Amino acid sequence: MITLIVPCLYAQKATNPIIYADVPDISIVRVGNSYYMSSTTMHMSPGVPIMKSTDLVNWKIINYAYDTLANVDATNLINGKNMYGQGSWASSIRFHNGTYYVSTFASTTGETYIFKTKDIEKGNWERISFKPAYHDNSLFFDDDGKVYLIHGAERLKIVELSEDLTGVKPGVAERVLIENASAPTGKEVGLSAEGSQLFKVKDKYYLFNICAPRGGMRTVLIHRADHINGPWEGKVGLQDRGIAQGGLINTPDGRWFSYLFRDFAAVGRVPYLVPVKWEDGWPVLAENGKVPQQLDLPASKGLIPGIVASDEFIRKKGEPALPLAWQWNHNPDNSLWSVTERKGFLRLKTGRIDTDFLQARNTLTQRTIGPTSSASVALDVSKMKDGDFAGCSAFQKEYGSVGVKMDAGQKLIVMITTDHDKPVEVQRIPLNQDQIYFRIDCDFTGKNDEANHLYALNGKDEASFFYSLDGKVWKAIGRPLKMKYDIPHFMGYRFALFNYATKNIGGAADFDFFRITDAISTEK
Repeated sequence: MITLIVPCLYAQKATNPIIYADVPDISIVRVGNSYYMSSTTMHMSPGVPIMKSTDLVNWKIINYAYDTLANVDATNLINGKNMYGQGSWASSIRFHNGTYYVSTFASTTGETYIFKTKDIEKGNWERISFKPAYHDNSLFFDDDGKVYLIHGAERLKIVELSEDLTGVKPGVAERVLIENASAPTGKEVGLSAEGSQLFKVKDKYYLFNICAPRGGMRTVLIHRADHINGPWEGKVGLQDRGIAQGGLINTPDGRWFSYLFRDFAAVGRVPYLVPVKWEDGWPVLAENGKVPQQLDLPASKGLIPGIVASDEFIRKKGEPALPLAWQWNHNPDNSLWSVTERKGFLRLKTGRIDTDFLQARNTLTQRTIGPTSSASVALDVSKMKDGDFAGCSAFQKEYGSVGVKMDAGQKLIVMITTDHDKPVEVQRIPLNQDQIYFRIDCDFTGKNDEANHLYALNGKDEASFFYSLDGKVWKAIGRPLKMKYDIPHFMGYRFALFNYATKNIGGAADFDFFRITDAISTEK
C-alpha cells in the first residue's frame, strides 16, 4: 500500500464545524474545481437550498431547487394546517452528462421530486414528481446507463427509474438492497439505518448511512459491493460525538473527505468535514476514530454574506425582491408583502386574522449562526391597525418575540416568550413614537458534552431581547429565552420578521433594515 503524504497547505486552517449554522442532510458534488451542495429546509419557502464553494469551506447560497413545494392547506398555513418538520427532506445532488440533478421527497404531498438543470447557478429547474415519496432517497447514475433511487430505513431498497426519470421503470420490480443495514453495529437499533448516499469509486460501490444503537450515539455505516446488486458487506465507519449522515467527496488534487453533520443543540444541525484515507478498499474516516477540529483546507471567511446576510431593503433595477439568504416560513401570500410599495422598506401587510404566531403567514426568516450572532431591525409602525403585532423573533416552536402591539389605540413595546408551548407576555412598555428598533442576541456557546446522546451539547442556548428608541441606546426587555431544539420543527433557531393581525385586516408594518452580525453587541 502506498501512503500519500500531503504537506500542510495553509497557514490558517479551516475548523469544524465548517458551517456553524443549520445546514443538515447535506449532499455534495464536485464539478471541475467547484463544489455544489444541497440541504434540507423542510417547511421553508423557497426550498432545497443550493450552495457553491471552491474550497469545501466557504459556501454561498446560489439557488433553490423550487420556489413552492405545493399549494395545499399545510404548505400555505391555512385552515389550521401546517407542515412543520415535514415539507421536503434529505436531498441528493448529482451531475451527469452535463446536467445537474437534485432529488428529494415530501411526506406532506406523498411524492418524490427530481429537479434538473444545465445551469445550476441560474436555475430554470425542470421539475419531475411521482408517487410514492421515497424516504431519504439517493439518486444514482450507474456506468451502464441505468438510474436508481436507493431509499428506506433499515431494510434499504432500490428502484430503477425510467430513462426520463418520470417514475419507476415499468416491469422492473423494487427490491431489497440490504436487509438489516444496522447490523454492523452489533447492537439493538434506536435509529434505524437511513439517509442513504451511494457512490462509485473505481470499480466498487459504497453506500453511506446513519444509524444509532439504542442509547448510543449517531453512527456512520458504510457498506460496499463489487456490483450494485451485491452482495454487500458493511462496517461501522465512525462513532464520534454523533457526527454522521453524509458521504464522500474528493478534491481536484486527489484528497478525500467525508461530509457529515452533527446535532448542535439550538443552533441546529451543522456540517463537518472529515479527512478520509483508503485502506484495503475501504474509506477510513477521521484520525484514530476522532474528527479533527482543524482541517488542511483554507480558513473560513465567515458565513456573512454567503449563508446569512444583512438587508437594507434597497433594490436596484433587475435585482431580486429578496436575496437568497431569506426564506419564508411556509408559502407566503405574495399579495401581502412588498419591497417596492415604500422604497427602501420591506412592507408586511395583514390580510386575515391570526391568533397564533406559528400559524401566521408571511413570516420572513434567516438562520441564526454560532457561536454567537445578533440581529437588529428598524421598524415603522405608523400604518399598523388595532390588534396588529409586528417585530422580530428568535423563531422555533419555543420562540421569543419582541415587537409593537397595537392595543385600543395605544402603541406598546411587547416581549413574548413561550412557556410549555403557550405564548406568555412578559413585559409591555408604552411607545409614543412611530419608529422603533429591536435587537435579538443569540448565544450558543457552551461546553461540549461527550456523552452518547443524540443532542450532545450542553450549551448556553440563550436569546436576549432589546429595544431602542433611537438605534443607539439599547434597553433589555422581558427575559432571556432558553432556546430548545424541538423535534416538531426539526430546525435550528431562525431570526424572523413578522406582522399579523388579531382584530382588523389591512394594516402594514415597514421594516427599514435587517442587520446581522456574528457577535453579540456590547451596546446594552
